[in-house]
Amino acid sequence: MGTGPVDAAAPRPEERLERAVRAAEQALIEYEIAVDTFRIEVENFSRLHHQKLGPMYSRLDELDAQIAEALAARTGNPEDIRKADEARARVMPMPAVEELFHGWMDGSGLFPEAEAMLTDQPVRPPQRVRPSEEARKLYRELARKAHPDLAQDDDERKRREEFITRVNAAYSRGDAPLLRELAEEWAAGPAPAERGPSPSEELYARLEWLAQRKELLTLVARELEEGAIGSMLRIAPDDPDRLLDEIAEQLLAQVAEREAELANLLSQPHASEGPSGSVGA
Repeated sequence: MGTGPVDAAAPRPEERLERAVRAAEQALIEYEIAVDTFRIEVENFSRLHHQKLGPMYSRLDELDAQIAEALAARTGNPEDIRKADEARARVMPMPAVEELFHGWMDGSGLFPEAEAMLTDQPVRPPQRVRPSEEARKLYRELARKAHPDLAQDDDERKRREEFITRVNAAYSRGDAPLLRELAEEWAAGPAPAERGPSPSEELYARLEWLAQRKELLTLVARELEEGAIGSMLRIAPDDPDRLLDEIAEQLLAQVAEREAELANLLSQPHASEGPSGSVGA
């Protein structure tokens, strides 16, 4: 009695992997959409927050500086003077680029020495040989063919690494004749079988990439949520404008308190004045 026909509907070994990959891809797409949506909300709310509340924060910083300065002028205490200087420094405008790099700029920008320092590059890079087009072509072909990552075992990887080291040395000198010799040597050498990945290996690699991408997006989402603006949005996700109004009311109350405190300090005599406001003897 002969065997029956093979069941054409039998699932392939990779089918479960394929389904897992498709499900992971769809889940990642949805997750990316959610993260991007929240990122856009954070950016928009951040702009609105800056426009509406930024002037109030600036006013509070200015009042804090004025209060510290008034207190220092009244007490003459060195510690109060130091605190006043620090408070003023927080509200002073940032210096211009020319001030920051005084002596390091010419009419066209930073001097080469300054730019080199800022980019961690040597001030005078060594002269390099510019390889010919033939040398560049030979180098690219050899690098593709003999790359160590194409090895299937440790011995083959070692052979490729040693060969590529010779290729790099020849290319760094722009030695096209030597590169031609190396190309002939590689062509005449052993030709190991360069097995491509199997369908299952490709699917596993895809799953691994999807997992890594999800992990990266999770970090991005966490940073957004734990940031100042993201935290505010999580407090009032349905009505963030109301939250801004509440914060604005609190800031206005703080501004009023600071203004009253400043007025009270300015009405008091300085350390060098007598009780009546006249300068003491």
